[in-house]
Amino acid sequence: MKAAHALHAFAAVARRELTRFVNQTGRLISAVVRPALWLIVVGAGFQNVLGISITPPYETYVTYQEYMVPGLVGIVLLFQGMQSSLSMVYDREMGVMRLLLTAPLPRWYLLLCKLLAGSLLSVLQAYVFLLLALAVGIDIPAWGFLSALPALIVSAIMLGAVGLLMSVTIRQLENFAGTMNFVIFPMFFISTALYPLWRLRESGAEWLAWIVRVNPFTYAVELVRFALYGKFEPLSAAVVVGCAVVFFLAAAWAYDPQRAFQRRPAAAG
Repeated sequence: MKAAHALHAFAAVARRELTRFVNQTGRLISAVVRPALWLIVVGAGFQNVLGISITPPYETYVTYQEYMVPGLVGIVLLFQGMQSSLSMVYDREMGVMRLLLTAPLPRWYLLLCKLLAGSLLSVLQAYVFLLLALAVGIDIPAWGFLSALPALIVSAIMLGAVGLLMSVTIRQLENFAGTMNFVIFPMFFISTALYPLWRLRESGAEWLAWIVRVNPFTYAVELVRFALYGKFEPLSAAVVVGCAVVFFLAAAWAYDPQRAFQRRPAAAG
């Protein structure tokens, strides 16, 4: 595989994803409006109820809305990762995916191009939401927009790889929406996106705290949370990168046409 061919393939896939996204402006609007409603309505409503202002270990935060921002950035990345996988299911039904995967390039690289192109869109949408949060009065350091970029990229890749792995098992477009709900909402609510882990321990919900600790989305949120304030969280970074590699390798293995061919007789029988 020559470098020129590899770059040309990535540019083609990224251009197709960007063109599709531009033609579907509703995706950008929904990606921003959904977390904005959580930030403005839910954040303001629960500000005094949850009493999270200036509490360790997040001394940086002054309001509950500021605490919510990294978690809502995570949901933007998660939704876009699932939307990108939804497009793969659609492309497979229309035959476009077959044409893509028969290109004279390694299959894993073509899937990686698809994943990176979707992750690029995820990061762009995350920055649009951060600008909106800044516009409604959320205090985000200016340098935090730059320091958060690596965290946003690796988190977007990991969550996109989750969707890529899901797209392997979904054979019909109609089944994907329901499957998304069984993945997105549990990952979001059973994480530190809306409340810190120590508060779960204080309430005695140790079993729930344990689930939060094994949820990869938790570490993506924490990585972004610390990065927005110029801090590095090594455990979260290691978990996010490790999960991204594992999920992508599993998806690349599952998309192998030889394994798909071996499954057909069993399905027919």
